[in-house]
Amino acid sequence: MDFPIVELMDQESCYRKLTGILHPAGLCCPRCRQTQGLNVHRRNRWPVVDYHCKGCGRVFNVFTGTVFQGTSRTCAELLIILRGIAQGVTTAQLARELRCSRPRLLELRHVIQDRAMKWLDITALPDAVAEVDEMYQNAGEKRHPTRRPGRSAATKSQQGQGPRHMGKRPPAGVRNCRASKRPGSHGSGASK
Repeated sequence: MDFPIVELMDQESCYRKLTGILHPAGLCCPRCRQTQGLNVHRRNRWPVVDYHCKGCGRVFNVFTGTVFQGTSRTCAELLIILRGIAQGVTTAQLARELRCSRPRLLELRHVIQDRAMKWLDITALPDAVAEVDEMYQNAGEKRHPTRRPGRSAATKSQQGQGPRHMGKRPPAGVRNCRASKRPGSHGSGASK
């Protein structure tokens, strides 16, 4: 079952989050890089605001110069797309949740991933040899040795009677007495 989470998200908070992601140093004019003298030009696509730069006269918004420039998607949809890509959600599932075209969403996903790869820090590890757990993203620090109880391992005479799921079974090789006493069977109690 797909859950339409977009309808429950607050567009203004999503806009603020996207602004922080796309412009971590703060919003500035994409042409002259000025942060002062940015006036509101129009508000025709709430909560996205178009700004007018007093320095160079450029009109822009938070998506200008980014992969989302010219998009008609809402801020909540864009945030869900970014979250889905980061979590490894399939494009088909994202398309169903957003009720949009899978091929177009796949194109957008490829563009986002290509841009992300350009900014990826591909530096070599500081060690000449890397352990496998160091290669995983969520690998923790090396831990202490496993804590052992204060007693030694049980000897053979101290071990239990065997696996609990086996129950009381006859030893291997012993025949079932009931099977040998049935009429017509070839056991010891059958007549010849």
